Amino acid sequence: MVIATQLRPDRLEYLAAMHASLARQGVPWEAVVAIDGSDPARLPEPLTADPRVRTLVLPRAVGAACARNLALNDVRTEYMNWADDDDEFDDGAMAIRLNVLESTGVGWCAGYSQDLHSSDGTTTLWRCPTPPGRHDAGDVITYWKDPADTIPIGPTTILARTDLVRAAPMGGLVQGEDYLAAVGVTCLAPGILLPVPVYRYRKHTGQMTAQDSYDTLEAQARQTAFNFGHNLRSATRALRHAAPTAAT
Repeated sequence: MVIATQLRPDRLEYLAAMHASLARQGVPWEAVVAIDGSDPARLPEPLTADPRVRTLVLPRAVGAACARNLALNDVRTEYMNWADDDDEFDDGAMAIRLNVLESTGVGWCAGYSQDLHSSDGTTTLWRCPTPPGRHDAGDVITYWKDPADTIPIGPTTILARTDLVRAAPMGGLVQGEDYLAAVGVTCLAPGILLPVPVYRYRKHTGQMTAQDSYDTLEAQARQTAFNFGHNLRSATRALRHAAPTAAT
């Protein structure tokens, strides 16, 4: 598990809730928390007291994409999941996806997410455009027909082999970097999408997507991720179908 955070005061309660959701998982786990240029003393006590939580303290703010990629170097588990510091996992999220990965040998397993409304604690199910079931490498991106459309799969719903995630990291975008990771992983290996919610995406006034500046670069970020996914699919398929070189 990799979580990047700037330990903003308005998100510390949410970070503690994320940790609590991990503590309720029925399988072993560990997390790397990338502290993005902030004072590590602000890390909530439940995390500092948990030996399953390790920190990467960055000396200056580098942004979510870079912080996550640097933390990826410290991941020691066979499988990993990205998570935001203001969201939560469903109680069975790890067990159900881990069981699929271990029993089928696919590279990734994902599910649906729920919007978690901070105003009243209610949730709204979000079904991604990709249909449930098994998908070959490169299939998921085909459900993203236009950059302006809904992204084909929820990035933080994906539990994947760590080597795959390292081969398709967050990229260098200042937003939409998780789109790159999601389409990269799903282009590199087959996986399974489960029709069950595994992640709760918190909706609140302090979230990045609620800021006035968010729309300024969103179109360009989506176009970049869209191009990356479709071109990666084309390139990997071309390699698979290339004729073997004759021996000399």
